Amino acid sequence: MAKKVLVVDDEKLIVKGIRFSLEQDGMEVDCAYDGQEALDYATNNQYDIILLDIMLPKMNGFEVCQHIREFSDVPIIMLTAKGDDMDKILGLEYGADDYMTKPFNILELKARIKAIIRRSSSKEAQEQPKVYSFDGLSIDTDSRRAYINNEEVNLTAKEFDLLELLMLHPNKVYGREELLNIVWGYDYPGDVRTVDVHIRRLREKIEDTPSNPKYIHTKWGVGYFFKK
Repeated sequence: MAKKVLVVDDEKLIVKGIRFSLEQDGMEVDCAYDGQEALDYATNNQYDIILLDIMLPKMNGFEVCQHIREFSDVPIIMLTAKGDDMDKILGLEYGADDYMTKPFNILELKARIKAIIRRSSSKEAQEQPKVYSFDGLSIDTDSRRAYINNEEVNLTAKEFDLLELLMLHPNKVYGREELLNIVWGYDYPGDVRTVDVHIRRLREKIEDTPSNPKYIHTKWGVGYFFKK
């Protein structure tokens, strides 16, 4: 999906130039020309990043940034025509992620925008709970817990490893040797019957009818798979 950017500056030529350049990179750009308009846009839309000038009519950039931080952690780059370090420090204290002093190189601005969006996307991905669910069965890969209809199922470490591998690769058939190598390791001294025993115990814990499983199925002569 195209990244969405809000550009806020009362100098329309600057806004026009930034907008043109970012749209050339496939971004969607909204523009605001005073602090109140910027706050309205930020309140009613979702943005991947906001470029926010400090010196604005109606409400300055610091105030806008402070208000936005009351309801959003969208990345914000402050734009300032001043070289005063205090402006830069204040901008960051109000919750900005970065700043650029005018006049700036548009290529450097775009590089910073892309870097900040990339970091923000990576952070969001890390913060997302790793929960996978299907038809009453769910697993949390962070806490390593499994649930049937929201009731926790007590699995051993290897049972969870097996379930996680199969569930995260639905309909992929894993041979017994392959499961043994992945879950137990290539140097494990046991044989493939270890896999069969753990699959049977796992089915007893998560299946209503282990002999007629809903989740973990057998591909006769090959191995096991999670049916989805």
